[in-house]
Amino acid sequence: MGDRIVVTGGSGMLGDNLVRRLARAGYEVHSVDLRAPAEPTNGVEHTTGDIGDQVLLTDLFSGATAVVHCASGLPSYSKGRLREISVDGTRNVFGTARAADVPRVIHVSSAAVYGLPLEVPTSETHPRRPVDAYSRAKAEAEEIAEEFRDTGMCVSIVRPKTFLGPGRMGLFAMLFEWAADGRNFPVLGRGDILSQMLAVEDLVEFIMLLLSAPDEAASDTYNLGAAEFGTLRAAFQSVLDAAGHGKRVVSLPVRPALPLLRLLERSHLSPVYRRLAHKLLIDSYVSIDKARERLGFSPRFSNEDAILRSYDWWCQQRPAGVGRTSRDAWRQGALSLARVFF
Repeated sequence: MGDRIVVTGGSGMLGDNLVRRLARAGYEVHSVDLRAPAEPTNGVEHTTGDIGDQVLLTDLFSGATAVVHCASGLPSYSKGRLREISVDGTRNVFGTARAADVPRVIHVSSAAVYGLPLEVPTSETHPRRPVDAYSRAKAEAEEIAEEFRDTGMCVSIVRPKTFLGPGRMGLFAMLFEWAADGRNFPVLGRGDILSQMLAVEDLVEFIMLLLSAPDEAASDTYNLGAAEFGTLRAAFQSVLDAAGHGKRVVSLPVRPALPLLRLLERSHLSPVYRRLAHKLLIDSYVSIDKARERLGFSPRFSNEDAILRSYDWWCQQRPAGVGRTSRDAWRQGALSLARVFF
């Protein structure tokens, strides 16, 4: 094909799926990440390094036809580390790409920039209303991307909902572990809020569409999410049903649970952060009309498909240990002790 694509964060859950798909499509692919890939992929070169290293990126971006910027801090990171990766790192990626005359940059952001949106379905015109360090860093990174778009660079901004699939861990490992061990699983309130997710395969296919789209369509901002989704209770229950122990989603009263979770978070005893806790109480879904109409996006997987594919992968791997990326299980802290009550 002749096109050379550089993927930042190429060893992460999204990056790994993306570089494999790009290689299958015949692209020349170069991945850069602080971590080496879990497994090498034929046709993919990898450099272990920091996106804050301008000299390194200058070398990698030379001759690239596009950069897909997947590298990002996570909600579990400190405020300083979030800024270092998501804000300072993003500015370095865009500045170096412009200096290297890279014609197209795809910036993977997050629907978290909407904070706790005032309307659903949430469209791309909804203002950014960050409510925590993670969503603020994501919003600032988008502002940087827009600055470079305004100078004439072709810049795509993608706002996916929480994406799932083989390789996904993070907080979902807690659900998977409790389900496999024959535990009920708690949800704040009744769990009847509508909660949209996204299969990582659908996110990857949308990025493929952006890479081949004309500039006028690619240089825009797009929401992404599953077309078929239901309640949070239904999503969690599908995993408990798949585990086969006859366990159920159990409602927790909201009023005492929120202050307790906030206290545990501040004490570093729980990975459940403020925005996530509040997001479990309101409908959360975005409009994908623009992606459908302008680029022909058609998600193949529903919420249930995505979460069950993640669970199937987890059961096959039963990963050991904990970590700090979406490919690792996060420490459950005091919540691990609560299992005895479920």
